[in-house]
Amino acid sequence: MRTIILALLIILLVSILALPGCKGEKPTPDANETQAPQPEQPKQPEQPEQPKQPEDIAAAEKAAVEAAEAWLNIIDSGEYVKSRDEAATYFRNTVTKEQWEASLEPIRKRLGKLVSRKVLSKTYMTDIPNAPPGKYVIIQFQTGFQNRTAAIETVTPMLEKDGKWRVSGYYVK
Repeated sequence: MRTIILALLIILLVSILALPGCKGEKPTPDANETQAPQPEQPKQPEQPEQPKQPEDIAAAEKAAVEAAEAWLNIIDSGEYVKSRDEAATYFRNTVTKEQWEASLEPIRKRLGKLVSRKVLSKTYMTDIPNAPPGKYVIIQFQTGFQNRTAAIETVTPMLEKDGKWRVSGYYVK
């Protein structure tokens, strides 16, 4: 039981949405003001590259949703160990096959077979609490199961070094 709770907590932490923070932008000077030359600032550590155009974000979200839906199909078919094997490296390094199967199987058994699933929201992010820096899309699905007609599944794919989106977090509420 302790292992199941630990695994669910890990999955929940990976799937938590981060609130957007302040960007720390400097105000622009008035036309009448003059600015003294500023000393050169030390270089900041490089941040993960973010898409610069809305179509880049849309393309990332579309690819992530496709990856999430494919991964959810594996879970829907009861292949829990395979879903863990197909997940992101971060996920596989955090949750063992045994922990994943032991935590997911009773939950999905209680929910019953999938009846319906549709995307409610998708949010591109580069910073998620308690997760490594990277490119993520947090996707919420409105899901109906045989024994629970209204559930929210949160699936968080991340872009891996090989250029593929893989799931790094999953939570059902």
